[in-house]
Amino acid sequence: MKTSTLLLFLPIIFSFSNAQDFNSRKLVGGRCEGCKAVFEFGNSELASVDTLIDFQNPGTKIKLTGTVYKSDGKTPAENVILYIYHTNQDGIYPTRGDEEGWARRHGYIRGWVKTDSSGKYSFYTLKPAVYPSRSEPAHIHLTVLEPDGKYYWVESYLFDDDPLLKETDFRSSSNRGGIGNILHLEKQNDLQIGRRNVILGKDIPGYE
Repeated sequence: MKTSTLLLFLPIIFSFSNAQDFNSRKLVGGRCEGCKAVFEFGNSELASVDTLIDFQNPGTKIKLTGTVYKSDGKTPAENVILYIYHTNQDGIYPTRGDEEGWARRHGYIRGWVKTDSSGKYSFYTLKPAVYPSRSEPAHIHLTVLEPDGKYYWVESYLFDDDPLLKETDFRSSSNRGGIGNILHLEKQNDLQIGRRNVILGKDIPGYE
């Protein structure tokens, strides 16, 4: 992929503010180790598109995209923050040694977006590798932060061509965030695109 093309995938910076009232932050949906990392974007101006740091490295380049809907499953949800992190091409969460907060556990391959007025979002990154132990399919963790401060984990992104997928992965009893977390990647030039929509509060215990 040419450098000029890659520049198109760099984060788009909008002028809207990230000044949301997180003083009312509330974890819902049960225990979630590491979910507070969704707040660790600091003073960054979030956009609906983010390019993770690994994207220009060798590997399968992917675009994760979709729409976030309100709990009715129909109305696009604006200003929802999504946080993702995943392993590198060796199946580990890489660190440099100077990380702070949850980056010490999640590594530096992570990113945040804020949905636009149509509820749209996109991440550009590399398809992660499985853990060296091959104990789980390759996956990308996803945490949701709503404008009113509610935050929770939803089902990780999985990939339908992963030989480690089990039947139970296809018939999840939870479906937190809505069905559709197992992605079929569609090839588009040097990019593979996976589409996933999220429904706020879907199958999240204690959500009101």
